[in-house]
Amino acid sequence: MMPEINTHHLDEPQVQLLAEMCILIDENDNKIGAETKKNCHLNENIEKGLLHRAFSVFFFNTENKLLLQQRSDAEITFPGCFTNTCCSHPLSNPGELEEDDALGVQRAAQRRLKAELEFPWKRKNVTLNPDSNEIKSYCHVSKEEIKELLKKSSQW
Repeated sequence: MMPEINTHHLDEPQVQLLAEMCILIDENDNKIGAETKKNCHLNENIEKGLLHRAFSVFFFNTENKLLLQQRSDAEITFPGCFTNTCCSHPLSNPGELEEDDALGVQRAAQRRLKAELEFPWKRKNVTLNPDSNEIKSYCHVSKEEIKELLKKSSQW
């Protein structure tokens, strides 16, 4: 029997996202089923080798600077941490299960970028309107700034 995550102190919109159905895969990325995001991220299931699809987006502007986000303090996993532009999961639904040309993953990435950042798809330099429940802050960083951040973090 799986232990329950105590969600009484957590942000309700974030708790609702735990019910999303992720795509379970084998070690060769073949679909084998679906499971809730909550169950996919339980340490005991990760240790058992439960795998699910995920994606990461790295968006660069015309100055070749990477868009980083600082996760909201309401986030259940890694609150307040700086991460890439966006990361999430394609869901087990017809539009995001489509594998030809990775179309399902592309749709999932567009869905999450819109939800988290109000990301417009027509321009290279974008004006963003982040959802404060998802994102605390964001910034664009150069390659040199990333190297400096990594250097500092390795000293901790």
